[in-house]
Formats: sequence, C-alpha cells, structure tokens
Amino acid sequence: MSSSNNKPGIWKQIQPHLQLSDHKRPLGFLLTVSLAIGGPVTLGVLLGHFSMGVVASIGGLACVYLRQTPLTHRMLTMALVTFGFCTSFTISLLAAFNPWVMAFSLGIVAFWATFICRYFLVPPPGSFFFILVACIASAMPFSTALLAERAGLLLFGCIGACTLALVYSLIQILRGQSIVSDPVEVTEPRLIAIFLESITIASFIAASYLLALWLGFDRPYWAPISCAAILQGVSFRAIQHRNIHRIVGTAIGMGLTWIIFSLDPSLWTLALLIFLLSLIIEILVTRNYGFAVIFITPLTIILAEAQSASLDINGIVLLRMTNVILGSFVGYLGGWLLNKEDLYCRLEQRLLSVRDSILKRQQHR
Repeated sequence: MSSSNNKPGIWKQIQPHLQLSDHKRPLGFLLTVSLAIGGPVTLGVLLGHFSMGVVASIGGLACVYLRQTPLTHRMLTMALVTFGFCTSFTISLLAAFNPWVMAFSLGIVAFWATFICRYFLVPPPGSFFFILVACIASAMPFSTALLAERAGLLLFGCIGACTLALVYSLIQILRGQSIVSDPVEVTEPRLIAIFLESITIASFIAASYLLALWLGFDRPYWAPISCAAILQGVSFRAIQHRNIHRIVGTAIGMGLTWIIFSLDPSLWTLALLIFLLSLIIEILVTRNYGFAVIFITPLTIILAEAQSASLDINGIVLLRMTNVILGSFVGYLGGWLLNKEDLYCRLEQRLLSVRDSILKRQQHR
C-alpha cells in the first residue's frame, strides 16, 4: 500500500528531468553548427588525415556561439570566440609538459573565460566551450614540434565556422528573415562580484583536475569538463538538475559509446556520426540538457579519444564514468558555495571598501 502511494511522489521528482522545453532553434542554425563540426573531420578522412580533421572539428565548435543578432555583431562575436578558442587551446598545449602546470593553466583559462563571458553577458554555453577546448588540448601528448600545426588546425576549424556563420547570415538576409534578437537590458557590471564568482569557478575546475591526478585517474581532463558543465547552472537548483542530468546522461551515453565502438566503426562512419551527433545535440540542448548529454558523451569521446576507444572501449567507459562522477561532485560543491549570496555580498563590500580607502590615500598624496 505504501509503495503504491509513493509512486506519484517518485514520478513527480522524475518528471521535471524528462520534460522538453519549447525553446527551439532555427533549422538553418542547426545545420550550420553540424556542418562546422562535422565538415573538417570529413575533409580529414577524405585526405587521409583523420586525426588532423578532428582537431579542426574542435575549432568548429565555435559556431555554437552564433546568435540571432545583427550581422556585424554576430560576426564580431565569432571573431572574438575564435581568438578565445585559439588562446585557450594554445595555453593548454604549452602547459601539457607537466600535469601541475596544466592544472594551473586550466584555472587561468577558466577564470578569464568566465570573467569575460559574465562581464559581456554571454548567454549559455558561456565559458564552457573555452574550458572544453583547453581540457581536450591537455590530453594531447606534449610536442613543441606539433604545437604550431595543432594550433593552426584549430584556427582552420574556427575560420570554417565563421565562414559558415556568414553564409547562413547572408541567406537569412536574402530571404528577408529577421536576425535581430530581443534587446537585452544593459546594466552596470559589478566587477568585484564577477571577479569573485570567476575565481571560485576557476578554483573548483582546477581542483577537480588536481583531485583526479591525486587519485591516479588516467585522462584526468574529463573531471574539469564535468565540473565546468555543472557550474554553468544559473541557480543552485539548476546546478542540482545539471548534476543529475550529467551523471545519468553520461551513463546512458557511455552505453551508446560502447555500442558504437564495439561495432568497430570505420573512419567514414565516425565522421558521419560526428555530424549526426552534433545535429542531435543542438536540437536537444536547449530543450533538455540530460537528453543532450546522452549524445554529447560519444561525441566528445570521438573527438578526444577515437583511437584509444577503438582499442580499449571497456577501459574508456570505466575511466570516463569515474571522472565524470568526480567532476560532477566537485562542481556540485562549487555550485553550493556560489549559492551563498550573503557571503559573496560581504566579500564584495569589503573589497569595495578596501578599494575606496586606497583611492582616498592616493588623492591625499
């Protein structure tokens, strides 16, 4: 009797995680992003350089920042995202010679990406993909000889994304479609508050990487990726939901990944999967993050671990899940701390008072 009475309550807890929102994206945008990510790796397979195409496809992720804004604004945004991607990627490539230096560099990338995105009110995915790009670069074997080539390939992918964004925008203009989004109310940014939030997020992302290292996990970069994804939540409740979505979605996604690589896919199959997975993710990510994570998991493994996954998919699945759980736990703690608004308000006021006192001293001199 009691178990049957509990069913509606359990379903009430589960139902919000399964609902699809009404926020849909234009079909042209979905195809543009999918081509930006899937196109370079397809070209790489065609030319017999799959690994080089994958690096360029990572640059194609810049297209996810394309917004329905005036043409000049959106192309300026794409140019700045390209600069941010190349900077984050190159910093991690340079720091890959030492894991402790890498942890510090991930913290630096996370801090500046978060600070800049919050200062300019960049909507989701915000700083996430800048951190993702840095994390993927951290997994590449350190090589000064290949540094310029890898950075150049990423830049090539970003340029391809910018070109596709321009073509999509011109088609919209020629068809008479509006490309101006609703105006955003501009408020004076609270620099101290943004600084405190950014340094908190950066500290937890770096800590997740260090903790994965300390525990002896192979491929520790998966932990900060999960941590960064959790911390994208705008409220503690959203962070709680993202934590559940990230862990459950990854578990299901790892099952899908296991099936894909158990079938020993060809390079052409992997290239097609990158295109299809990118399309499905962009359809779902604004409607239900948990469903999107199911497909994000195999996509990130193809982009970062295709060769390793083909050789040892069972080991990859186990390592990925342990790192995701670790990173999600650290991200949850970070979200809990960020939710302490009173603490951050007191810190902000104290720092403001220190600043004012310093300015007064300078004026009296």
